[in-house]
Amino acid sequence: GFVATLFGRIRRIPELRARQRQTRLLGERLAVNMVIQGTAADIIKVAMVNCRAALRNAGLETRMVLQIHDELLFEAPEAEVEEASKVVCREMAGAFEMDPPLEVDVASGANWLEAK
Repeated sequence: GFVATLFGRIRRIPELRARQRQTRLLGERLAVNMVIQGTAADIIKVAMVNCRAALRNAGLETRMVLQIHDELLFEAPEAEVEEASKVVCREMAGAFEMDPPLEVDVASGANWLEAK
């Protein structure tokens, strides 16, 4: 068998056809997790591409530094923080339309600890 993310990315899961019950149960867990975690991974990738393009189109020097699960870390000149935050929030929230809509929290600080 196989499952697909909401973006259509497919993962084959041969464990779903196993004769052993434990292996089939493993396949079921893999299938459920793939839809959830795979879709989340697809969304963050779309958000990353969209954020980079939108920041560049806005003429901002802000740059993406790191992706951690469902978070993106940016480095920005102090003068750009407010505008870059708005751009990033808009692009991340708009990466995938769903109901309820995606929520995005933005924080800033001199370092990652202060921004958390």
